[in-house]
Amino acid sequence: MSPSAAIVGVGKTAQGTLPGATALGLQIAAVKGTLADSGLDKSEIDGLLTQPGTTAPEGAYNYLRLGEALGLSLRFGGSFAMGGATCLASLQMAAHAVSSGAANAVLCVFGDVARSGGSKFDRAAGWGDSWGIWGMFSAAANSAMTARRHMHEFGTESRHLGEVAIASRRHASLNPDAVMRAPLTMEQYLASRFIVEPLRLYDCCLISDGAVAFLVTTLERARDLRQRPVRVMGAAQAHSPETIGNPDWWYMPHQRLAIEQVYAQAGVGPADMDFAQIYDNFTISVIVWLEQAGFCERGEGGPFVEGGRIQLGGELPVNTAGGNLSESYMQGWLHLVEAVRQLRGECGDRQVPDAEIGLVTGRGMTLNCSAAAVLGRG
Repeated sequence: MSPSAAIVGVGKTAQGTLPGATALGLQIAAVKGTLADSGLDKSEIDGLLTQPGTTAPEGAYNYLRLGEALGLSLRFGGSFAMGGATCLASLQMAAHAVSSGAANAVLCVFGDVARSGGSKFDRAAGWGDSWGIWGMFSAAANSAMTARRHMHEFGTESRHLGEVAIASRRHASLNPDAVMRAPLTMEQYLASRFIVEPLRLYDCCLISDGAVAFLVTTLERARDLRQRPVRVMGAAQAHSPETIGNPDWWYMPHQRLAIEQVYAQAGVGPADMDFAQIYDNFTISVIVWLEQAGFCERGEGGPFVEGGRIQLGGELPVNTAGGNLSESYMQGWLHLVEAVRQLRGECGDRQVPDAEIGLVTGRGMTLNCSAAAVLGRG
């Protein structure tokens, strides 16, 4: 990864339940916020990457529809879907585009009305109906397999998952834009109903309406703009096309490959991270990512999250805005926004003191896709 790419603007809309909103309207609002944040004129944008939301009828034409609505003329663009890995894969492509000269400035955008539009994320896991006939429906079922296996192999307990949920909720309570801000106790967590055993209600991410955008340009151009630039020190993706045919699929070894690539690109390691914005569609995801990112050994993620270690003021603040579990579910796009704002020192009560480097991760598509990025203060 060339060190010449930087994030110069971020924007988001209101989150949660937004009756009457459309995905396109939310995307446009997020872009307007991003342009205002960056100070870059719209005429300089010649790249556009989008992730179509679950309710977007135009699918792969999403970037064309948004580009028309914004009045853009593009040299670089497209729409694609890798689930919760799409945001960081978009960042990777945008960084390569501006570093190589394929584009001057690239907008990356996601918007959806999943909650108002009735998206359930409940399709049969795997291909066709081969898993559905055994009751394997929904993303929760896939991660429940991971959680159960992790418990069996390493002695991970439900209270460890609860520690992740409680940390996310504590951070969301400090975020005025978060959807779920009420305190969460371990007693409340353990009393909540099962969704797919061993995952309970508070182990599962939200379903939300909203939109998010960010803007990437060269570090040289970034230094003339409104905000302190955030350097893209590394960005990578890794995939496992195989699922249950791989006995280790439940642990998602491709996630470690993505992490190893970004550490190598950035010339850093886990000890250098001031925070981590870890993709948390389910609590077990955080525990596995912590292991794969080298913050602890394999199987030690459960004990690692005890005692407030991943909360603000702890050893490694994780998901400082509340994450998918408590802030909002924008398929990981808000994780990048929070990382940028932490590095710009804009997070108020939830600010990590003197934050200089942070890790962001994402995953999706029946656990087959992963992506990671290391960002640094410009």
